[in-house]
Amino acid sequence: MAEFRRDPIDGKWVIIAPERKRMLVEFKPEPYPSSERRCPFCPGNESLTPPELFAFRPPTTKPNQPGWRVRVIPNREPILRTELELEKEGIGSYDRVSGIGAHEVIIETPEHNQTYSQLSEEHLKEIYLAWKERILDLKNDARIKYVLIFKNYGLSAGAVMAHPHSQLIALPISPKQIIEELRGGEEYFRFKERCIFCDIVRQELESKERVVFENARFLLISPWAPIFPFELWAVPKEHLSVFEESDDELLAELAQVIKFGMSQLEKTLGSFHFNLVLHNLPFYLSSSPGFHWHIEIMPRLTRVAGFEYGSGFYVNPVPPEESARWLRKGEK
Repeated sequence: MAEFRRDPIDGKWVIIAPERKRMLVEFKPEPYPSSERRCPFCPGNESLTPPELFAFRPPTTKPNQPGWRVRVIPNREPILRTELELEKEGIGSYDRVSGIGAHEVIIETPEHNQTYSQLSEEHLKEIYLAWKERILDLKNDARIKYVLIFKNYGLSAGAVMAHPHSQLIALPISPKQIIEELRGGEEYFRFKERCIFCDIVRQELESKERVVFENARFLLISPWAPIFPFELWAVPKEHLSVFEESDDELLAELAQVIKFGMSQLEKTLGSFHFNLVLHNLPFYLSSSPGFHWHIEIMPRLTRVAGFEYGSGFYVNPVPPEESARWLRKGEK
């Protein structure tokens, strides 16, 4: 029987409707060729991209040459640009802000066909270190209020390029989703004098119903009110609000958790489209008593249509307790 579930952090409602499992859509990633001679993200084609901003490469190699392991470049067709002036204007009831910011691409591996689950934990750690370095650099720009890092894989998840990559968009405005999470965390803290994320971690560790994996510093869970079937959250067990303050050890633990989650999703679902998003603290705050930075992984197994857009309610046909059981075993 269907039921409404409320996300305790941002207040959104989700309908869990197990009888609608037949509505699951099998989104298979587009077939990628074994190689693309002119893929701009492949080694040897560095001249086809803007000059790199950051890279992990041996000291014997030169910038914008082969030999890199992770490479960060400006997007060739950026949504936002750093060279603009910050302008804010009120036009009657309307607000306008100039499109300043930054749009970068993190090329995650030299291997054109490598999937996220095939990357080693050490390699994933370097990707997250690259995220950290770019956030710290952009934090020096007083016009930037938030840096959103995300990964799209598969056409239905919004991917355009086949080569493994994630993206970074620096914004002069904090995203509505993050503001709602912060507001929910602050209200919870004012009422209970506890962090809602810390309480969620404790509750999930006690019940174990929705825990998929844990290590010393992270919990991987199917959240209480997931928008998408098999959605996963990687949440620090400690009260940590700022991703870019993470040390190497913490990012190594994060890599282990994400590696496990992606591997289990692939074992359970086969090839699948997904979005991966980092939720972080905006730059105008140095800390928050009610917020943990975390990573959300959202397999795209259902379609978002008129009901979802019109009501704000998402329909998920797989209860998180069920998806957690399947993912722990790595089978369906």
